[in-house]
Amino acid sequence: MTDETERQMKEQAQPLQNEYTVAAPEDFTSPEELYDQLLARVRKYHPSGDISLIHKAYTVAKEAHKDQRRKSGEPYIIHPICVAMILADLELDKETIVAALLHDVVEDTVLTLDEIRQEFGEEIAVLVDGVTKLTQLNYSAHSKLEIQAENLRKMFLAMARDIRVIIIKLADRLHNMRTLQYTPPEKQREKARETMDIYAPLAQRLGIAKVKVELDDLSLKYLEPEVYYDLVDKIVYRKSVREEYVQSIAADVQKHIEEAGIQARIGGRVKHFFSIYKKMVNQDKTLDQIYDLFAVRIIVKTIPECYAALGVIHEMYTPIPGRFKDYIAMPKANMYQSLHTTLIGPTGQPFEIQIRTEEMHRTAEYGIAAHWKYKESSDGKKVDSQEEEKLSWLRQILEWQQDMSDNKEFLSLLKSDLNLFSDQVYCFTPTGDVKNLVNGSTPIDFAYSIHSAVGNRMIGARVNGKLVPIDYKIQNGDRIEVLTSQNSKGPSRDWLSVVRTTQAKNKINQWFKTQLKEENISKGKEMLQQYCKIRSIALGSLNKPEYQSKVMRKYGFKDWESVLAAVGHGGLKEGQVINKLLDEYSKAHPKTVTDETVLENVENAHSPKDASVKKGGIVVKGTRDVAVRYSKCCSPVPGDEIVGFITRGRGVSIHRTDCVNIINMPEADRARLVEAEWQEPALVETGELYSTEINIYGTNRSGLLVDVSKVLTERKIDITSVNVRINKQGTATINMTFDIRSTEELQEIVDRLKRITSVLGVERATG
Repeated sequence: MTDETERQMKEQAQPLQNEYTVAAPEDFTSPEELYDQLLARVRKYHPSGDISLIHKAYTVAKEAHKDQRRKSGEPYIIHPICVAMILADLELDKETIVAALLHDVVEDTVLTLDEIRQEFGEEIAVLVDGVTKLTQLNYSAHSKLEIQAENLRKMFLAMARDIRVIIIKLADRLHNMRTLQYTPPEKQREKARETMDIYAPLAQRLGIAKVKVELDDLSLKYLEPEVYYDLVDKIVYRKSVREEYVQSIAADVQKHIEEAGIQARIGGRVKHFFSIYKKMVNQDKTLDQIYDLFAVRIIVKTIPECYAALGVIHEMYTPIPGRFKDYIAMPKANMYQSLHTTLIGPTGQPFEIQIRTEEMHRTAEYGIAAHWKYKESSDGKKVDSQEEEKLSWLRQILEWQQDMSDNKEFLSLLKSDLNLFSDQVYCFTPTGDVKNLVNGSTPIDFAYSIHSAVGNRMIGARVNGKLVPIDYKIQNGDRIEVLTSQNSKGPSRDWLSVVRTTQAKNKINQWFKTQLKEENISKGKEMLQQYCKIRSIALGSLNKPEYQSKVMRKYGFKDWESVLAAVGHGGLKEGQVINKLLDEYSKAHPKTVTDETVLENVENAHSPKDASVKKGGIVVKGTRDVAVRYSKCCSPVPGDEIVGFITRGRGVSIHRTDCVNIINMPEADRARLVEAEWQEPALVETGELYSTEINIYGTNRSGLLVDVSKVLTERKIDITSVNVRINKQGTATINMTFDIRSTEELQEIVDRLKRITSVLGVERATG
């Protein structure tokens, strides 16, 4: 598709979105002209004519960015001005506009946060700091996922202090998405995916429909360009027919509403592209089969008039059963309120009508920005609109993110929590209070939504007066009573697979971490010690703060006790921890070959051996003329510490000393163990191959097995067997058996395998 075709389609499609789209200022190229436009928009709604602070911020930002250019070739100052214009369209206060103009100066210029604080005050400095990315991170030690998670953590913490941080960030992301065509295709898809997963759902959480729908559509444009332009083309193709139909319905509704004595403003709209696309995918329908492509909106003055208008509409048209939703009595978590009903039109074509008051309409369009507690009154003083209580979801995220040390888990749960939001179920407490939960929630989710103590002591539940199992799926309108007991032993681990809400999962996990932390720490210590003991690893030399810090950083823990607790409850494999400690120890203590070492090896090579039975370089002490074989349970390799076991009728079986069969051998059989060792000259001369088995643990991804196999293929090593398992958490375990000559060769292979992306650890199989 040519740029000209894309431009024409965009121009055709634009009228369909005028109701939602915040005015796009990037068509202007002159910073001075853009700045004049910004001031004009601010003056439209701001009660105070004093724009000196805005002008000062513009001057500082323009000077700071004077030598910088955007990827489009335009002066960089255009970006912060456009971000400020988006916020002006949302009618944010002057401090927010100032912070938008300055939001990139700390990150991209020589200006510091202290200088911003000195020039513009603490309030604006907090806003700028909240939006600024973490630039001090060591990118070589952090994956993109961890960096993204850290940035989001900082953003949410800043939101706790001032919600305007996220509103500025959304405006920043919106303008970047509008100008994404100047970035490489790979970057376009990366930013579009992040926008779809995080920023568009955040805009919906805040109720800012004007920003949310445009972020959705722009993300779709870069993630599914063919789908996007095909949709644009088809909708534009019959635009005039649809608009004529909508206007005829709107005129008919207007007439009946006026006859009923209700003053109302009535209009129609076509739904935005991503909303239509989502319906097509979810319902497996074509565009022609989606009946609510458009909606008629009735805006009245009072809530009683909303219900009166609903009665008029239901007299005019036949409502479709099950398609009426009362979001006035039960508002969405983002403060959205309206009556929704779907009706059959005069030609048999279904359509949707939304009925709301002027205040509800403003909230639907601007969300938290419409009820912002820092809105200024006509005398310029700050007024508290007491809307903070409506952001309970934000407080929940802040609660569980503080207790979650794993960045990847935080990001995964954040995406889950945001995206589950759109599908809700409404239920009632025994006293009649409404609770909003995600669809598919259970009585356990309900209990934890009331209080963690209620969830922890829950022993059962009644729904509409009847006892139900704990995995019962809550339905709209259910009245739920939680049964608790002081004798309850707390939640079960099985609950984690039953609950649907992030809040419930986090509180259950917190209970286990708190109640069993000491036990898990102790168990983790024992597991590490046992792991090292059977492998003859000196844990004392590894267990140093400088090595521990590298383990904590790699796996995202704040302290060593948390690492031990994770090992204790199975969140981390002990092999992962020890292997990382060994790696760091090896880096700090590189092996050096001295003259003394060489002489000692020569002397040892010529010293007499007290031995009588040899096979493939094996020396078994104290026996003569006895068959020797290698045990298949642990596959010893030259260089391993070994021991012989005198079998009944099959000679001496050679095992590794860390073989689980030797470690767990009954005391009665231990008398049949004999000393054995490798005869070093024989190792060099025979060139015999020895079978060995390893386990590779890694995060599942496409191509992981290929990368692992390549390491062995490059060294011309024959793989005799491969087995791959993947658990529910996405961790892959690759069990491989192959032939090698010595432990030195095996160690080289293991070192190479550990350097493969996504590999978490490698260990020998021990039986």
